[in-house]
Amino acid sequence: MKPSTNKLLFTVTDRIDDTEIGPRSVPLNLLGEFQKEVKEFLIGTTHDVDPKEVTVSIEDGSLAFVVSGFLVAASLLSDIEKLRTSHSLDHIDSKRAHVIERWQSASAQNPNRRYFVANKTTQLGFSVDSNSNYSRSDEIWVNVEKYLDGIVIDLGGKKDANVHLDVQGKILKISASRNLLAEEEKNRLYRPSIIRVTAEENLVTGDLRNYQLLSFETNCPTYDDDEFRRMVEKGTRAWSDVPDNWLEELRGGSA
Repeated sequence: MKPSTNKLLFTVTDRIDDTEIGPRSVPLNLLGEFQKEVKEFLIGTTHDVDPKEVTVSIEDGSLAFVVSGFLVAASLLSDIEKLRTSHSLDHIDSKRAHVIERWQSASAQNPNRRYFVANKTTQLGFSVDSNSNYSRSDEIWVNVEKYLDGIVIDLGGKKDANVHLDVQGKILKISASRNLLAEEEKNRLYRPSIIRVTAEENLVTGDLRNYQLLSFETNCPTYDDDEFRRMVEKGTRAWSDVPDNWLEELRGGSA
């Protein structure tokens, strides 16, 4: 069975010297910027679409790209639907959100500028113009400690020491101290590893950034049923004298 493919329509409308732009008349810088932004929107941070599989045709009218030939990417279509039904950028791919912000900024400076993205088959999509109000919630980043499970594909560095960890196909660059890497006795390169890091986590999106290596874990953590039962019994004994209605009393008593 042949994999399902889809067609997407990307258009930009503008007037230059009182002339509508189109395939026969478009500023070179606008053509280059729009082509780059369409590619960035398609690929996203997770590279849902392989640019080598994409075919682009230019339609008459405003500058319109019809993108086809690629396999259907669920997250790409999902993000387009979210942008069609909501003005929040919090829950779409971060690279696509950046593209929308750039389009919105360009339209705010030029009321003639308008962008439109749609599924070519259903014609359902979204537009960005001078009246759009796509936005993100205030970003809050907190310091966290995490365990990462992946394969070390590179470590060291002449100038800045770091570890490159492949986590399910996504390459994370993790800063490290030279002393910590020098003291590591086990050869970690191209081997599965669990490492402990600090990072900053976005409370809205869950994204992580600014990784810092703390240690390589010597043993893979496993679930121990006996240990779990002992912990439950210990906790039960510790709470045995606490009344069942302790929460109501803490809140000031029942009504």
